[in-house]
Parts: sequence; structure tokens; C-alpha cells
Amino acid sequence: MATIADIAAKLGISKSTVSKALNNATDISASMRQRVLETAAQMGYMGRRLARTEKKLCILIANMDYETPNQFGHDIVLGFRQMAEAEGWTVDVVPMDKEFQKLTPYGVFMLDHGYQAAYILGFSLLDPWMVDFKTSQIPTVLYDNYIRSNPYIASVGCDSQEGFDLAVKHLVSLGHKKIGLISGPLDSYILRARYNAYLRAMEKYGLEIGENYIGMGYYVAESTRTYIPKLLEQGITAILFSHDIRAISAMTECSDRGIQIPRDLSLIGFDDLPMTAYTEPPLTTIRQDRIALGGCGYYAISCLLSGLPIGSILLRAPLIVRGSTGPAPVA
Repeated sequence: MATIADIAAKLGISKSTVSKALNNATDISASMRQRVLETAAQMGYMGRRLARTEKKLCILIANMDYETPNQFGHDIVLGFRQMAEAEGWTVDVVPMDKEFQKLTPYGVFMLDHGYQAAYILGFSLLDPWMVDFKTSQIPTVLYDNYIRSNPYIASVGCDSQEGFDLAVKHLVSLGHKKIGLISGPLDSYILRARYNAYLRAMEKYGLEIGENYIGMGYYVAESTRTYIPKLLEQGITAILFSHDIRAISAMTECSDRGIQIPRDLSLIGFDDLPMTAYTEPPLTTIRQDRIALGGCGYYAISCLLSGLPIGSILLRAPLIVRGSTGPAPVA
């Protein structure tokens, strides 16, 4: 573990200057303070963070809504806070964008705010701090992301493979043989995981995997408008979706086209958002227990802070069968 003396030697300055920079003294320049913080972060300095009497954690959120109960991130934040605050931690929820990440290294941000650890929600593989996490020595837990070979980083999520296996098994039991996938682009760890889970589940049940059975796009409504007719032209009778929002968009598209669900086409989402029980028909979906995901995030942070280098925690992903799946249409 790096010390103040190590940082001072690295920069060729006095230990008192380093101490002032780490403690936000007013008689030191902003540029010097930045140099010290960046060097401290690079060297894995932890003294200031561990010495603080205030117990502070943060949840850093990008690309995820969380402020109201119907939004995906709300219950994850709630589950984390319920456990952390019961053990005396202060938890800050901090929205994060790519521009800020480009300007401020992860370690500098954490040192500057005195956070002992962080739970990271909604980051894609394109977020700049995903590179920082590879070498960071700050206890950090990633939701739906994974960093190899860094004992300070853990991952939490749901078992996508189990979820897709259950979904395909359910569809096969209803007589479906041609099953498609509509997903966002593969620029996130979890979308890659779900794409691969779909391929493995199809292979497991001996089903044909066609390049034209899969549709990917950034924009939800545009993707469903484009791929619903294309997949139907291929003889697809059921579609899996990477997220519930895409499945719900597909319901609207099918309604506009006079396609009846599930008589003409079965749909399965992923997440079990609160609204899915009230769509018409109610959406069959793979459930993520978001309160539990928040609690697991805190549990993983507790392990890392205790020196236990855990890797991944995967929750079960049960299939919630509702009215959007039915027997395959007779050819």
C-alpha cells in the first residue's frame, strides 16, 4: 500500500505538500493538488480513505433511470441503501457521464470525495472508467459488468444463461421451433452475455440459429419497427428480447400491424419491470430481483472491504409466465 512518503518521493515534493493536497488545504495550488491526487490514485494510496471516521459509499449511475419506483434502477438503489445504511454507512447516489469520466480519473474522484468503495450501475464497455477499473485498488462492485484479474473489483448480476434456458424451454414446450432475438447493440457486457445465452439455449434445445433471426439496434422503437416484419418473414413464431422495454415496444408495433399476441407471435422480455404485469397482454419475462441485486452489491462491497477477493455473484433468473406466450401458430 502506498504511503504519503511514497507519493512525495514519486513527485519530488515534501510530505507536507502531499498531506495538504490530500486534505484540501487552501494554501496549495489546484494544479499541484490534481497532480498529487492523480499520483496517489495511480499508486493505490488508501490511507486517507481508510483513516476517515465518516463511512461513505457511493452508487455511480450512468445510462439508467432510478428516481421513481417504476424505473429500473430504483429498487437496486433501495436494496443497497437498506443494507448499507443499517450498518452505519452514508450512501451518495451520483449520476455519471462520459465527459466527466474523460476529465477525472476514477481514483481521483474517489479520493477527492472520501468514498471507501463504489457500486457501479449502468456503465457500458465504452465508459472511460471501465479502463480505470482494470487497475484500480479501490473496492468496487460492478452491476452487469466484469473485470478480470483485479481482486479489488467484483461483479453482481442475474444468471442470463439460466433465464434464456428457461425461456427457450418454455417456448419449445409450446411447440415453437423458430425463435428470434431483438437486442441492443453489443457494446455492453450484459448484452453480449444475453446474446451468447440466446445462442447457447438455442443450441441446447436443438433449434436452428439463423443470422436473420436476430435484430440489433440502438433505438428501441426503430428496432422493433424494422425487425418485427423481418423476423416474421423468416417464419419466426416467438421472440426473446434483451430488455422488457423492447418487448413492450414490440407489443405496440404488433398492435399497429394487426399481429395478435400470443396467437400470431409469442414475446418474452427480460427484467420484469413493474409495468409488465399490466401490459395487454401481460408480458412473460425473465425476472431480475432488483432489491436483491442492491443487497448483493452491498454484500460484495463488504467482502472486498474485509479483504475477501470475491469474483462474481449471480442471482437466479426465474421465468415469469404471463399472457404474451402461447402455442405456436399452426402453419
